[in-house]
Amino acid sequence: MYRFARAWVAGLFFAAGAFDGAAAQVPQAGDIGRGKLVFEQNCAVCHAAVMGPGNTLITRQGPSLVGVLGRLAGTVPGFNYTHALSQAGLSWDTATLDRFLANPAAAVPGTTMPVSVPDAGDRSQLIAYLSTLKRPSQAVSEESAAPAPPSVPAGHLSDWDRVAPGVAHLLTLSDLPAPYSTSSSGNGPQVVRQPSHATLSVPPGFTVRLFAAGLSNPRIVRVAPNGDIFVAETSADRIRVLRAADGAEIPSANQIFSDGLNRPFGIAFYPPGNDPQWVYVANNNSVVRFPYRSGDFEARGKPEVIVPLLTDGRGGHSTRDVAFSTDGKQMFISVGSGSNVAESMSKKGTEAVARWEAEHGQGAAWDAEANRADILVTDPEGHAPLRAFATGIRNGVGIAVDPGTGELWTSTNERDGLGDDLVPDYITHVKEGGFYGWPWYYLGNHEDPRHAGERPDLAGKAIVPDVLLQAHSASLEMSFYTATSGVAAFPAEYHGDIFAALHGSWNRSTRTGYKVVRVRLEHGVATGEYEDFLTGFVVDPRSVWGRPVGVAVAHDGALLVSEDGNGTLWRVAYTGR
Repeated sequence: MYRFARAWVAGLFFAAGAFDGAAAQVPQAGDIGRGKLVFEQNCAVCHAAVMGPGNTLITRQGPSLVGVLGRLAGTVPGFNYTHALSQAGLSWDTATLDRFLANPAAAVPGTTMPVSVPDAGDRSQLIAYLSTLKRPSQAVSEESAAPAPPSVPAGHLSDWDRVAPGVAHLLTLSDLPAPYSTSSSGNGPQVVRQPSHATLSVPPGFTVRLFAAGLSNPRIVRVAPNGDIFVAETSADRIRVLRAADGAEIPSANQIFSDGLNRPFGIAFYPPGNDPQWVYVANNNSVVRFPYRSGDFEARGKPEVIVPLLTDGRGGHSTRDVAFSTDGKQMFISVGSGSNVAESMSKKGTEAVARWEAEHGQGAAWDAEANRADILVTDPEGHAPLRAFATGIRNGVGIAVDPGTGELWTSTNERDGLGDDLVPDYITHVKEGGFYGWPWYYLGNHEDPRHAGERPDLAGKAIVPDVLLQAHSASLEMSFYTATSGVAAFPAEYHGDIFAALHGSWNRSTRTGYKVVRVRLEHGVATGEYEDFLTGFVVDPRSVWGRPVGVAVAHDGALLVSEDGNGTLWRVAYTGR
């Protein structure tokens, strides 16, 4: 029941155009079978390679790649293309695809396309496979196949037009519909500039102000003990540092801390406490660190590699977060799945499963999903073998350690394709050795119909998370509110609660998310309830102007919120006193 009180669109991979404009291209030489595997490992989580019923294009977070060769780039209605890509004037032939896939940012400066295929052989095979994806002659155009703006049903209080600061939500297992109760939607947002009339809303007593603009794909935000603000500009492969005096509404300094990274996301300071000696950064497939002294505005040299390889799987969810236990002895790393629901994972017999789980943990996935959909753990030096701390967590984008209890928590994106209200995203404390369901089950003993009957041994084994969020909200970074003093500090009732950024839906007919929520805790235990805190990023059923990603507590007690739609950072302060 509800009680009143997802990334940028990841589908920029090939930016398939809205019509078949150019003549068919000559297929690239390559192994089509291998190319299909490359597609499944790198692209399938965001893009479809088949037609839907009635020869309609299947939309996911990105456009269908059926018939991509010969199309114009960046012209499918309803997708969040960058201005750079939509104005590039490219037609996707084999040579252009090859150049773009090798280095998207070099081929189209300004694109936020996050995935490259650096190996020339992989690109050749992938393009060979894409050349086989032909549209039937009777297929309707993408324009007519694009979903009409959805009507707004008498739906949930979390729908975009019903949100407001203070609106509370409590979603329980009894509220879950059956799979496929509604159709699966492809309803990606069109990101626009902030309209002149658009404002953000916060609870009474709070103010929200633009803190910084012109950032390049700002994602996770972390604050150093001295107050410096570290921002991962993921698509630009760099970490930025901002500095502001307590109470200041804009930064006084702004500089690149380090660049040349590989899709950096997670940032953590080590050891825990007021005098860290290292800044750790979670790249797409590794963890590195930089020597650090309080106040450093630039990295002291090249990064030291701590974990050289997180997983052999490629593509799929690319964000990795990193956090340390309160005693500094454990380093946690979140690694999202390579697919929606392990569609291409092979089947194993009972004995093979037992052998695999003995080494990788209960419910651990395999093949290209090995060491994925997990939270991994090692020591801060990376000496201990990398192992699963918890499994079946589809995409634990944000992780954080509760400074009061020492428990690890995660903010998780669940799977798509089962309808508007399945599967709820969640925020939960993470039990060591725990299995959270993916891909076979969700939210306890709910079996995913796409894996029906495959793992009866796991029935009843999946842990039910603490806080269920509206399905498809795309919960990203989370942060515990720890400030007890400061000119912008929140009232005492907020201390110990969680703030989480909801990036916003694409797989739901009525938009949800696009806000920051407060998760209530009592003595370190979640009540199951969350409430809207910062709202106002949605313009109308089709358009949004902001997509929240990062949340962090500033030195003066303000809450900092990044959004990657327009590259801005916002500051929420309490002024009610």
